[in-house]
Amino acid sequence: MKKIIISTLAVLVACPAFAAGRNPYDSSWQLFGLDPYIGLHGGVGYNMLRYNYNDHKETMSDISFQGRVAMGLEICDTVRSEIEWSIFSKSKDSAKFGGDEDIEISSKMQTLMWNTYWEFGGYHIVRPFFGLGAGVAFSDVERNIPSVGTHGDSKTRFAAMGTLGITFDMERFAVDIAARYNYVDVNSGLHNIGGDIGIRFMF
Repeated sequence: MKKIIISTLAVLVACPAFAAGRNPYDSSWQLFGLDPYIGLHGGVGYNMLRYNYNDHKETMSDISFQGRVAMGLEICDTVRSEIEWSIFSKSKDSAKFGGDEDIEISSKMQTLMWNTYWEFGGYHIVRPFFGLGAGVAFSDVERNIPSVGTHGDSKTRFAAMGTLGITFDMERFAVDIAARYNYVDVNSGLHNIGGDIGIRFMF
């Protein structure tokens, strides 16, 4: 596992160096005539997990931090498509669920998504965009009852994403500022609303 993490970090560190030397009008990195890119994003969001226990349903909410790595292709001037891997920090909250003691529910997840973005507007540098994505989420939900113990549940479920934002295109790289909504089909539904900022390096 450590070798995989170290190798991934090495690739991410090396990518900006290749991108910096790119001539945007004469790219040797084209793939079937499409321009590839790699993106790094970070942000914060608000997790809301609908959890059902003891015939009671509660909304468990907490703030979570998010990190994203994406590899994609610019299909044309206004459309790009990518594969994105995201990590969400642990969220936790507690409720009584009709009992006498607080029950703590914690959740963490990773997602693997295929996203497509459409940019619009006649501006060369600043352009708004919206995007849709679908994929899978790898979630871990843990229930901790002080008098009973801890019960964990790991599942792979369908996930969907919608986003709206603005991109600042500098030819060799682009800065994206976006608001995102993520839905994961786990328990009675996990919703994440947040925002992030990131940079894409074009090759």
